[in-house]
Amino acid sequence: MTDNDQMMQRTAEPPPWEVDASDHPLVKQPVKTVAAQIFARVVSGEYSYGTRIPAERELAQDFSESRNTVRQALDFLETYGVVARRAGFGAFVTYRRTTTQSVVSEEGGGVINITAIAETVSPFEMNVAESIIEPEIARLATIYMSIRDLTALRTVLEELDEIVADAERFAHLEKQFMMTLCKGTHNTAIITMYRVLHEVRKQPQWCADKKRTLTPDNIRQARRALRSLFTALERRDVDTAVECMRLYLASGQEGMIYAAS
Repeated sequence: MTDNDQMMQRTAEPPPWEVDASDHPLVKQPVKTVAAQIFARVVSGEYSYGTRIPAERELAQDFSESRNTVRQALDFLETYGVVARRAGFGAFVTYRRTTTQSVVSEEGGGVINITAIAETVSPFEMNVAESIIEPEIARLATIYMSIRDLTALRTVLEELDEIVADAERFAHLEKQFMMTLCKGTHNTAIITMYRVLHEVRKQPQWCADKKRTLTPDNIRQARRALRSLFTALERRDVDTAVECMRLYLASGQEGMIYAAS
C-alpha cells in the first residue's frame, strides 16, 4: 500500500467527483490519479485551506508525472472547488473538509431568532452590515471562486438578465445571486454570518420593502451592476470587483432607506 493510499484511508473523505458525477470533465486516469493524490493532501491538512500548493514543476517531480498531467489535474480540481488558480500566483486551496453546520431557524427555534432580528433591526443597521461584509465577499470570491462556482453564478445571472418588470422574481434571484457569490468565498465564517443577513432579508417585511424599490428602471440598473461584477470576477480583477460591489450597494441601499422611511 502506498503512502497516498494510507492517507486516503485515514481521511475517509471521498473526492467530490465521486460524490457528484454531474458535469464530470473527461480526463484520463493519470490525471484523475494525480488529482486524487493532491486532494488527499488537502483533506489531511498537508495543504491547508487558503494556502498556495507547490508549483506544477514540484508536483510533477513528486508524483513522477508530466507537468501537463499535473496542469490538467489542477484544472480538474478547480472544477470541483478544491483549488482556485490565479495567473501568475499559482493554485490556492479552497476546499474545506465536510462539517455539520448549524441551521439558522426562520421560526426562532434554532441558533438565532431571525424573526426577532427582522422586526427590530433598522435599514441603517442593515446597510452598515452589508457595507462591511459584501465588499469583502466580492474580494474573497474573486480570489477563490472555482470554475464550478462561476458557472453556478452565471446561471443565476442569465435568469436575472431575462427579467424586465417582475419585481418579486428579480428580488428572489438577486438574493440567490448574492448567496451563491458568498459561497464562492469558501470561507465558513463569512458564509455563516452572511446567511443571517440573507435570512433576515427573506422575512416578509423586508421583501415587501425591497419589491417596492424594484421599478423596471431600477431592475435594469441592478442587472447592469451585477453583470459588471460578474465580469470582474471572471477576470479575477479584485479591485474592480470590490468597486462594483460598492456601487451596487450604494444604489440599492438608497432605495431601501427611502422605501422604509
